[in-house]
Amino acid sequence: MNRNRKIFLIPLAVHYWRDYYVLKMIERIKEIFDREATAIRNIPVTDSYNTAIELIYEHVHRRKGKLVLSGMGKAGQIGHNIATTFSSTGTPAFYLHPSEAQHGDLGILQENDVLLAISNSGKTREIIELIDLKNNLYPGVPVIVITGKEDSPLALKADCYILTGTPAEVCPLGLTPTTSTTVMTVIGDTLVVLMMEKIGFTAADYSKRHHGGYLGAKSRKISEQETDLESNIY
Repeated sequence: MNRNRKIFLIPLAVHYWRDYYVLKMIERIKEIFDREATAIRNIPVTDSYNTAIELIYEHVHRRKGKLVLSGMGKAGQIGHNIATTFSSTGTPAFYLHPSEAQHGDLGILQENDVLLAISNSGKTREIIELIDLKNNLYPGVPVIVITGKEDSPLALKADCYILTGTPAEVCPLGLTPTTSTTVMTVIGDTLVVLMMEKIGFTAADYSKRHHGGYLGAKSRKISEQETDLESNIY
């Protein structure tokens, strides 16, 4: 093989292996998506959702308390997201860090509140201790738990628990919270949507809580359109 032919073939080989790598990566991405989607489809659907919604509605919307979310690590970040989503959709909610709770932040808790704790293992020490501290301050505050283990210490302490289905993590080590946090997020979204429907939350209500940015402008536009439609009907 002459030198010119070798020079011609080298770029072809590089191009082939690059395309092969990209195709394998695309296959891997689809596999990850499929595993996450399967985990969502396998979330157990039970009457615990109804129990949780009724507890939140009774304590927040009737007794004028608030929903207090808590979780440690990645579960805590999911809890913070759920709290802010609830707040923007008409259900006052607050995130309480379980460690900071032991250093004075537990004072945010009031007797008409409801606590929603998140722990995939159901054994997170800081959350177990938070519930014990809550019981010492306001034993009547109900506890909802999102967990993967129905026989876990947290589930046993809860008034109501929602199961994640204990999905295997897509993390190649099987350690990093990945699929489990996806499932937690979906469960949180489900609770938010169910509560929005229960209280009849409208675009006008949303615009009063989310005034800024694109969503604020969009909610005001929808609200105005709904008002105009009602005016035409009546």
